[in-house]
Amino acid sequence: VQLQASGGGSVQTGESLRLSCEASLLTFGAYAMAWYRQAPGNQREFVASITSSGATHYVLSVKGRFAISRDNARRMVNLEMNNLQPEDTAVYYCNLLYNPRAWGQGTQVTVSS
Repeated sequence: VQLQASGGGSVQTGESLRLSCEASLLTFGAYAMAWYRQAPGNQREFVASITSSGATHYVLSVKGRFAISRDNARRMVNLEMNNLQPEDTAVYYCNLLYNPRAWGQGTQVTVSS
């Protein structure tokens, strides 16, 4: 399985970014997907998830600012990030929510004040 995340960048506090992840899963629509992030010196942490039926869940620190969505036809999961804060700075990865596969390269998000 290949997981290719994109859309990261360097922004100012309060700005927005939209991340996308393309997954090479033939039955993509059957899988719950998630976004994770890893800041320098920290462990990788869960950010948001979306089930095959579209139910979403967020870590408290991003609730109300981030929105996860999926496009099953394109085998993509997206993360709309609004009102970004310096503490959101991290490398962002997508993966399956359950039984994660090999991690892709991720995409860097840098938020400066």
